[in-house]
Amino acid sequence: MNDITPEELKERIDKGEKLHLIDVREVYENEEFNIGGLLIPLGSIPSSLTEIENLKNEELIVYCRSGARSGNAKMFLTSLGFTKVRNLMGGMITWKNTFKV
Repeated sequence: MNDITPEELKERIDKGEKLHLIDVREVYENEEFNIGGLLIPLGSIPSSLTEIENLKNEELIVYCRSGARSGNAKMFLTSLGFTKVRNLMGGMITWKNTFKV
């Protein structure tokens, strides 16, 4: 599935869409700034699959600081049969720069 831009994601959040956001950053990064996603650090995804198993056929939007870790998360989840995983392009760095947060 295609990745998602910060602009597209923000528009959907602002519209009040129910989204499945997964923040794959570390706890301290999430505490500094977050957009409300479920925090599952990249290294914890294998042991946290039960938390998201029911979302296998739902759109999941994964994000991290720059898009690299969430890109890895997308590949991992896709390999396990998750069918609609999207990576936030540029991660929180681009989000902050785009929306001057």
